[in-house]
Amino acid sequence: MIAGTHRFPDMDSVIYGQDFAAAVAGEAARLDARRVFVLAGGTLSRTTDLPDRLRAALGARFAGIWTRMGAHTPRTDVVAAALAAREAGADLLATLGGGSVTDAAKMVGLCLGNGVTTPEGLDAFRALTRADGTTTRPPTAPPGVRAIAVPTTLSAGEYTAFAGCTDTVRGVKESFGQTLMVPRVVVLDPAVSLPTPEWLFLSTGIRAVDHAVEDLCSIHAQPFSDGTSLHALRLLARGLRAAKADPADLPARLSCQLGAWFSVVGSQNGVSKGASHGIGHVLGGTAGVAHGYTSCIMLPHVLRYNAPATAERQAWAAEALGRPGVPAGDAVAELVAGLGLPGRLRDVGVRQDQLDRIAVESMHDRWVHTNPRKIAGPEDVRRLLDAAW
Repeated sequence: MIAGTHRFPDMDSVIYGQDFAAAVAGEAARLDARRVFVLAGGTLSRTTDLPDRLRAALGARFAGIWTRMGAHTPRTDVVAAALAAREAGADLLATLGGGSVTDAAKMVGLCLGNGVTTPEGLDAFRALTRADGTTTRPPTAPPGVRAIAVPTTLSAGEYTAFAGCTDTVRGVKESFGQTLMVPRVVVLDPAVSLPTPEWLFLSTGIRAVDHAVEDLCSIHAQPFSDGTSLHALRLLARGLRAAKADPADLPARLSCQLGAWFSVVGSQNGVSKGASHGIGHVLGGTAGVAHGYTSCIMLPHVLRYNAPATAERQAWAAEALGRPGVPAGDAVAELVAGLGLPGRLRDVGVRQDQLDRIAVESMHDRWVHTNPRKIAGPEDVRRLLDAAW
């Protein structure tokens, strides 16, 4: 008999299929926020009117905007944004963009709640994972201000209380977390994703597939997330193919957004991931590979490596992806190829002379140590990287 506890995150609501600007303005009013500080993607701000629409909807509640957040959420940009939010007197954040902007709002809240005013000040709050897999998280005060998130990609970080933030001096992406770092509200408007580059929308969809598959195959899988992960895979497999065929298909895009949401229910309850996520974190922070691409490339190889340990659950995943009887690694690889996404590390700029460092750094990511089939050391990671290169 199994036993466990399901905990719901400290979120108020997920609003879906509604106009983003009206929804954010309505939630700001409900929360009686007087000074809403917006963090928006730089390209989105330069090429669309979405930030202007949000500013108009907020009216007198609008307190300012930050549009200079680099990929993988650099510490320097985070601290600069936090200083700007403090200067604006922000009592609520609103994000409009992808995963880097979403994580930025969490980190800005952490900075404001913990008196961080320099990039080095974040050292006191980063999680530390040793090469043996033990992880410690230092005490962290609640964020000084919370957020409403409007995602334009499918990476789904807006549903968790953790953020990745890159120390560009050392070239390492680090993990930060506090229960109330999760946004209070998430708004899913498929029309907001239309300006997102196709490669980014589709590849972050594979990132969501990665969430669902690794939760389903986790050594700490839970019944509730088993159900949501399977439905996430159904929604994502259909929605991503339909969005590829017709980029203007808003119902397909909403299916992808809902699938991304369902894919992280396990993350909200501490279901551990595996090596695809762990290695992917290092590929992002150390080699500059977009997170969606890391999942496109690593997940098939990790599934093949794990097949002896997770055969039954991998069969569930393949069936949910619409490929019953096909090995799950092959089913994911077929989906990636059908979407026109890269399948090799060399295709995304990773050099062979980087692989040893990536393998060593991966042993300091907690998810490598909870992979269903044991990864004993950097040599095992290197074999996976060689297969993917």
